[in-house]
Amino acid sequence: MAAAVAADIKLRPLYDRIVVKRLDARETVRGGIIIPDTAKEKPQEAEVVAVGEGKFDDNGKRMKLDVKKGDKVLIGKYSGTDIKLDDVEYTILREDEVLAIVD
Repeated sequence: MAAAVAADIKLRPLYDRIVVKRLDARETVRGGIIIPDTAKEKPQEAEVVAVGEGKFDDNGKRMKLDVKKGDKVLIGKYSGTDIKLDDVEYTILREDEVLAIVD
């Protein structure tokens, strides 16, 4: 299991953007071969650590997001923009880039 994500980050996403922390991929070693960190693919499972307030529809009404802080989600390998804050890597992406919520 992945460690819990820090509760408070100094980042507040705008509109329909969310901030996620990619969870470490479960490492499976076959035949004693160890894959170096530089050759590993980005994990697709992530935990939502912050959400924006939603974007506005054509009538000026704010549309709430379907994902919430603490949700485990699936995202594309190369989705969003990677950032580093206090030596922790996060990804900022739009809610429509989320593929699924993991129950």
